[in-house]
Amino acid sequence: MSQKSVTMTALISRINRKLKPDHETLKVTRGERLRQNVGDFYVLDVNRNCIVQQHSDPERLGRELGVLKDYEEVANGF
Repeated sequence: MSQKSVTMTALISRINRKLKPDHETLKVTRGERLRQNVGDFYVLDVNRNCIVQQHSDPERLGRELGVLKDYEEVANGF
C-alpha cells in the first residue's frame, strides 16, 4: 500500500478529537520562552489549565492514539 500524506494541521485535529473526552488538547507553542520550556508542542488539560505533557511529538502521539495509520505519513508544515 502506498504512503498517504496527512498535513500537520489535519493530524493535530485528529489528535484533539481523540483527546477531547479526556479534557485535553494538543497545543502549538507560541513564543520562544515557552518553546524553550515545553517544546514545539504540548498537551494541556483544559479543566485544570495545566500542561500534562511537554515536548510532545505529534506524529508519535498520533500513532500511539491510533489516529495516524501505518500507511500515512505527515507532510511538513502547517
